[in-house]
Amino acid sequence: MDDKPQETGSGDETRRQDEPREQGETRGQDGTRGQDGAPERGKAPGRAGRGRRVRLGSAAAGCAVLGGVLVLLPWERGADGPPEPAAGARAQAAVAGGVPASLPDLEALVEERERHLKEHPKDAEAWAVLGAARVEQGRRLGDPARYSRAEQALRTSLKVRPRGNAAALRGLAALANARRDHPAALEWGERARKLEPKRWTTYPPLVEAYAGLGDGEAAGRTLDRLKALRSDPAVMALAAAVDRDKGRQEDAAAQLAGAAAAAGEPAERAAYLEQAGQLAWERGDREDALGHFREAVRIDPDQWAAQAGQGRALAALGRTTEALDAYRAALARQPLPEYELELGELYESLGLRQAARVHYDLLRSRVRKAAAHGADVDLVLGRFEADHGDPEAAVRRLRTEWKRQPSAAVADALGWALHRSGRSGEALEFAVRATEETHGGGVRSALHSFHRGMIELELERHGPARRHLRESLRINPYFSPLRVPRAKAALERLGEPPVGDGPPDWS
Repeated sequence: MDDKPQETGSGDETRRQDEPREQGETRGQDGTRGQDGAPERGKAPGRAGRGRRVRLGSAAAGCAVLGGVLVLLPWERGADGPPEPAAGARAQAAVAGGVPASLPDLEALVEERERHLKEHPKDAEAWAVLGAARVEQGRRLGDPARYSRAEQALRTSLKVRPRGNAAALRGLAALANARRDHPAALEWGERARKLEPKRWTTYPPLVEAYAGLGDGEAAGRTLDRLKALRSDPAVMALAAAVDRDKGRQEDAAAQLAGAAAAAGEPAERAAYLEQAGQLAWERGDREDALGHFREAVRIDPDQWAAQAGQGRALAALGRTTEALDAYRAALARQPLPEYELELGELYESLGLRQAARVHYDLLRSRVRKAAAHGADVDLVLGRFEADHGDPEAAVRRLRTEWKRQPSAAVADALGWALHRSGRSGEALEFAVRATEETHGGGVRSALHSFHRGMIELELERHGPARRHLRESLRINPYFSPLRVPRAKAALERLGEPPVGDGPPDWS
């Protein structure tokens, strides 16, 4: 199979105008795609091969921007004052403008486009807008089935208009990023860029794809091109993600503060506040993180990522009952495997192993469903298996992921899985890649430092182990309810460095 995406079909292959359909196949659990010519799992198409050099991980997924073609919808006139946009029009403007939309507005947009397409099944723009809206719904709801339906709509758009359809290509790039298939996202995004190099919405999916592949240099260059075309809150939030990945947390915080202050709709402001809360959490500021998360939920009650963030911060503050409630609320509406893992580990830290197993089983179920709808689940499942399942299976899974998407996050997970399977010597190479800026590990991660310190402890490299375990607690003293006690216990066993024994331990 040709592993480069191909524009599908021809005008002769479309049905009669009174026979609407959605074309294309979704990926099965083995990761392969249908006959439309999209990249297969396990093959990094085109320029994605350059990502094999290790650079950096990505938090840019939360800042993904969906590019589309803005088609104005009818406006509603309020009781007083100037006309107000209808819900579908607001969502379409948001999707086309690369900003988060509220779930009710997205639902209105999807329903409006579906009605329109029943009457106009050869409207390629409408199919592209429908696909982009479904991608955003899938992100917000944690529902991978929406991704399959998004792919059908976007491929139908390409079927109707096989040439020059940049909107559908941008939508497919955003879809691939949402599925964490960054090689495919890069390929679709580059094809859209060749068609419309001056359209700013072409560039955010490319920034996210490069970051997901660990190519921080290319992500930065692409961001610079975007900034030359546009400066608004969505671009500021994307710049914050790139700054975070490079370890520039103060710059990232400033960008997010500016984005939240300048945001238009409540859902947009809430999304940026959630990202600011996550950044505060990563540096160990529990109260600041909780404040951002709570404000995000107050502004947009459907901001479930912020609800899960509250669970994280409340657990760190010792407010366990509230933390459990927050996680359950998030999982009820956005059932992501990552939240199941966090909640399971919180239960395990409390000695409630049976409750933890329930959520670990749910995690396995959710990753199977996500894989069936084309998502790349190797990273989250590899992390889970390394600590709570089969480390050897985690190594096999993460080696494959490393070949496709060699980011700092994957380097960290693979190194830890190797350590857990008894290969600490090999593990150290990947732990170094995940934590050293010269190897691409620019992000300041307490988890990455903890993993490196424990690997070094196993190898009896006591000085480096002491430094990195201390660093993990200095970055975020509350980063994990399971791992913080282990880091503290390991440091207690190590004790203070011997006086006059080698170079001083400045950490």
